[in-house]
Amino acid sequence: MGTVIERVKKDPVLFISGILAVISCFFVTPDSQYPGYVNWRVLAILGALMLVNAALGDIGVFHRLTSFMLSRVGSQLQASLILVLLSFFLSMIMTNDVTLVTLVPFALMTVGACSDKKSLMYTLILMTCAANLGSMMTPIGNPQNIYLYTQYKMDTPGFLLMMLPYTLISLVLVITGCILFVRRGKMLSPATDSKKIPKLKMIICIVLFALCLMTVANVLNYIIMIALVMLVMIFIDREAFKKVDYSLLITFVFFFVLIGNLGRIDIVYNTMSELVSGNPVLTAVLSSQIISNVPAAMLLSAFTDDGRALVVGTNLGGLGTLIASMASLITYKIYIKGGGKSGKYILSFSIVNVVMLVILFAACLIIKY
Repeated sequence: MGTVIERVKKDPVLFISGILAVISCFFVTPDSQYPGYVNWRVLAILGALMLVNAALGDIGVFHRLTSFMLSRVGSQLQASLILVLLSFFLSMIMTNDVTLVTLVPFALMTVGACSDKKSLMYTLILMTCAANLGSMMTPIGNPQNIYLYTQYKMDTPGFLLMMLPYTLISLVLVITGCILFVRRGKMLSPATDSKKIPKLKMIICIVLFALCLMTVANVLNYIIMIALVMLVMIFIDREAFKKVDYSLLITFVFFFVLIGNLGRIDIVYNTMSELVSGNPVLTAVLSSQIISNVPAAMLLSAFTDDGRALVVGTNLGGLGTLIASMASLITYKIYIKGGGKSGKYILSFSIVNVVMLVILFAACLIIKY
């Protein structure tokens, strides 16, 4: 019994999502539509990136980059700012989830090299906010943008101009967050490492990483990509399979099932229809807090022609709860797996996100999207 309780404490989101998914199955009897709930493309990309990152870590690439970075920054604040800004701008082209999968392990080794656990926690929280907010700038920055941009046949210049004010405000917010929450203590001296990185294996991993990005950009089919990555990994690094965070992937599946069932419950469907007709931005923000912003965008688009409102609402709605943007689960899972405290992280994450959400929503009322 004690072991079960410890596991729940260590990963409450996994257990809660599983329980809610099971409960939802009592309202919507399992049928042929269930497999369609799951976004297999997202799972394939996440799984492939975890494999590639594990292999890069095994050959010492991240350790070498960490040492390089530590030798060139003078304080934790500088390191945190670099990581947060990288998260913000890379998410515009790599998507928020890909950016976090790539940079969070790196952050654990750089800022985490210091003994200041509080600064590390806030760095990761602000990186998550930065990835979620930076990604809203472009039509390819996150899944809901891709969907809404296509669904409402938007033009790229108009989309960029619409999201520019919110992006600029967000940039100020994440930088301010770093200054307020990250200490200015000195970075630890990087450990010397004479281990040579096998160039051929590194090149192969970089090529596989590029295949993942091509899949994100819809250039390569996700089935072909995951098949290639898994096949190559079997030959070059079988140990990488042991380092994949399968509980994160299972958590995503639970949420997909829950969200899919919620969309098929009449009372939920009818309530959404009434709410979105009144205030689509606020409805999108609030819906995102419960069912995440990607499914909220897909669900609400059936009830309004105001695509601009849904774009703004679902992007701002990525702030708030831990599940408002499913990309936020990536940072949380990696942090907890590294020994971080779940309760303290969720509380701090929620406070920072709610404050930013209130500020951006107030700006929305002034800008009127």
